Amino acid sequence: MEACLIITYRCNAKCYMCNTWKYPSKKNEEYSPELVDKLPTDLDFINITGGEPFLREDIEKIVNKALTKTKRLVISSNGYFTERITSLFEKFGNKIGIRVSIEGLSAANDELRGIKNGFDNGLRTLTTLHGMGIKDIGFGMTVSDRNVDDMIELYRLANAMGMEFATATTHNSFYFHTIDNQYKDQNNVAKSFENIASELLKTNKPKNWFRAYFNMGLARKARGQNRALPCEVGTDMFFVDPGGNVLPCNGSDYPMIMGNLHEQDFDTIWKSVQAEKVRQMVKSCNKHCWMIGSAAPAMKKRIFVPLKWVAINKLKVMKNKDENVCLDPIGPKQ
Repeated sequence: MEACLIITYRCNAKCYMCNTWKYPSKKNEEYSPELVDKLPTDLDFINITGGEPFLREDIEKIVNKALTKTKRLVISSNGYFTERITSLFEKFGNKIGIRVSIEGLSAANDELRGIKNGFDNGLRTLTTLHGMGIKDIGFGMTVSDRNVDDMIELYRLANAMGMEFATATTHNSFYFHTIDNQYKDQNNVAKSFENIASELLKTNKPKNWFRAYFNMGLARKARGQNRALPCEVGTDMFFVDPGGNVLPCNGSDYPMIMGNLHEQDFDTIWKSVQAEKVRQMVKSCNKHCWMIGSAAPAMKKRIFVPLKWVAINKLKVMKNKDENVCLDPIGPKQ
């Protein structure tokens, strides 16, 4: 099982695709590090996110406790607070990872994230961590019409630096406080995800080949198609919001609360009647989100589906290495 800990809704950025910064959580109402003690002890993965998680002065205590609960921990950040971030990694080293959200090259990133010198600070954070020998680091990009033309350059930059490159599409939900994220040119955005998938298949890293499958799912999302694999959030993964509420995901129109860790222990919440009601709501959800938090568990659970796609399309790319290859789509035809 996997978890995403939203430790704050406070943020120093003003992103074009997310209005969370307009609705910050109150510092004194955000759960304490001790709440993390209530999480299950056998998690496969924890993502710590926000808002901007490095606005939490006690993030070191949160990370220290979260590490006792999971096999792998990655923090999502805009990378602005370089000194705070590097200080944390000096403490924990390669026990943790980070994805720094960058929305394009310098000018585009700073405009779209509404944060002066955001690109420079984010890149400085990444290069500093790289120099420290941290392995699990990389870029994260939320793709829209406004920055899609920078995606291939960011991918190549990450690749040249030996870093991961994580991608996402814009979504509308209670978490982002948006209802108007949409694509003017769906096909252009989808094609760009497919191009990234092709590039990933050309590498010699099996992990990248499955990332190619994930990016093909983002192409489906950009085109407004159904997700390729069933969504089972609330069953194989969960979120905890800054108030301690346990949620299946952050993609719904309103928070689907299973219970609150201030009031009950996790096992009681997870096995409750309310949690089962929420799982039934997930089954009838028609938003067809394709975020890494819900897609990755689905891919692992049905590994032979992406594995078959990878095998077929890796062979295609190998046979036509210097040409643009038309990759097989994933999921049901529409």
